[in-house]
Amino acid sequence: MQLIGVTGPSNAGKTTLVEALVERLSERGTVGTVKHVDCDPTIDTEGKDTARHRAAGAERTYGIADGSWFGTGESTTLHDALEELSTDCDYAVVEGYAEMDLPQIVLGEDDAAAVLAAESAADIDLDDAVNAIESVEPYETLPSLVADVKRSADADRAGAIATFTGRVRRKDSPDDDPTEYLEFERYDEVATEQLATIREELCDRDGVFDVRLHHRTGVVEAGEDVVYVVVLAGHRKEAFRTVEDGIDRVKDEVPLFKKEVTVSEEFWAHER
Repeated sequence: MQLIGVTGPSNAGKTTLVEALVERLSERGTVGTVKHVDCDPTIDTEGKDTARHRAAGAERTYGIADGSWFGTGESTTLHDALEELSTDCDYAVVEGYAEMDLPQIVLGEDDAAAVLAAESAADIDLDDAVNAIESVEPYETLPSLVADVKRSADADRAGAIATFTGRVRRKDSPDDDPTEYLEFERYDEVATEQLATIREELCDRDGVFDVRLHHRTGVVEAGEDVVYVVVLAGHRKEAFRTVEDGIDRVKDEVPLFKKEVTVSEEFWAHER
């Protein structure tokens, strides 16, 4: 799923831009949206909030406030909403989560980290915006990757799906300083090529029909998932062996650089 956030002051036209993006992206695939609201979420009526997203063509929508939600799904947090959308939407547009580590279109200010930035929605070229959305790394979850391999042409021959999920540990031992988050950087082109090579070689094994490998980059908080391996195979033995080899090869062969931030210090793992 391709994911983009839209942030900025209310008078910059965030919802107007989201509507335009949803309409354009709906020509390419299924679109879901999430909107952050700071009031009692009972205003999902015609012409307002996520109702405007649906009118523009969004298949599923969420409005999320602190402790409450409304919409066409059953989520109370942004993370849960995106996980649900990831299994059956090609695109997701998130409105109003400026503090989240998402690829963002930022209105009303210059932001060097933004995918695009402009004074208002009227200043955004939709073709540029769509190209930017298509260029960012897809947002993947374990459910989305499992759903993906189930759509494999050889799925009817498969009797097993094995998965591995790597998480960010808060502590290695009871006396350790707690880890707050990890930050991952990578050489994009080399890492992408290496992941593709590993996947292709694993898929060439007898009895293995499909493989998915995904490693997050950027900031990953303690307790969050950071890496997934999913294997579709004829039998459990091939599936288990391939999952183990897959995660070992990702850790050994893909050029990823990890900074660890604890409550007392921060350091790059390769320098230790």
